[in-house]
Amino acid sequence: MKTIKIVGVPEHFNLPWYQAIENQLFEAAGIDLQWTDIPEGTGKMCQMLREGETDIAILLTEGIVRDIEAGNPSTIVQVYVKTPLIWGIHVSANSLYETVADLQHTKAAISRMGSGSHLMAYVHAQQQGWDTKSLQFHIVNTIDGAVESLDRGTSDYFMWERFMTQPLVDRGVFRRVGECPTPWPCFVIAVRNEVLLSEKETLQKLLAIINSVTIGFKNQPNIASLLAQRFHQKTEDIQQWLSFTGWSQAALTVEQLINIQNQLLELQLIDKKSNFDTIVSVI
Repeated sequence: MKTIKIVGVPEHFNLPWYQAIENQLFEAAGIDLQWTDIPEGTGKMCQMLREGETDIAILLTEGIVRDIEAGNPSTIVQVYVKTPLIWGIHVSANSLYETVADLQHTKAAISRMGSGSHLMAYVHAQQQGWDTKSLQFHIVNTIDGAVESLDRGTSDYFMWERFMTQPLVDRGVFRRVGECPTPWPCFVIAVRNEVLLSEKETLQKLLAIINSVTIGFKNQPNIASLLAQRFHQKTEDIQQWLSFTGWSQAALTVEQLINIQNQLLELQLIDKKSNFDTIVSVI
């Protein structure tokens, strides 16, 4: 039995992993897959890859590309979710800010530096024509930290996945003033290079298993109700989310990587573009 450590956010995107583990699909293939939820998100998972605390991470594409460019000894082995992530732009329900335009020159709550909430604040600011060099941030670690920060006024807005924050909007904790979709596939599977070299056959089995689950994931009976119950969502919201969310069984393409690198470079979030084989490995 091969032991593999894997991390991901505790969100609806990762139900295929939970199902495969609960149904003992990895165990049947001789893999002891040890999953850990990381509510802090991509920045924390990049750190865990760097420090050898995990072997695999399911994380935001822009975050791991940036971190590999900065020296993270890991490689993207596959796209996990091929569709964009819809980032909701949220303020406190009691905030005086009414529109996205009102947020220029204000402070963004982010889970940590290098996280999706951090990097997408730059993408969003560029789309709005704001000066990205003047952006201000306050680190809050988790959604709960963002709730507290927006309520106290230590930050002014918070970007997070639109549907996972919907319950907070429904309860009148947050108010959503806008949305910002990623201009690339949102989640990828990244592996530490040391593990990639030593456990290639195990990784191939692992990918084959998760791909067998994701390819028919949306066809499961009552999948919307299951997701809604497990992640405390409204069924109609999950149905909408499922309608434009697609999982992938393919590698990141050269064109997709170039698009991501070009945008990160333009935003001065990276200072160089590495070649494709440095960032992506097709196994």
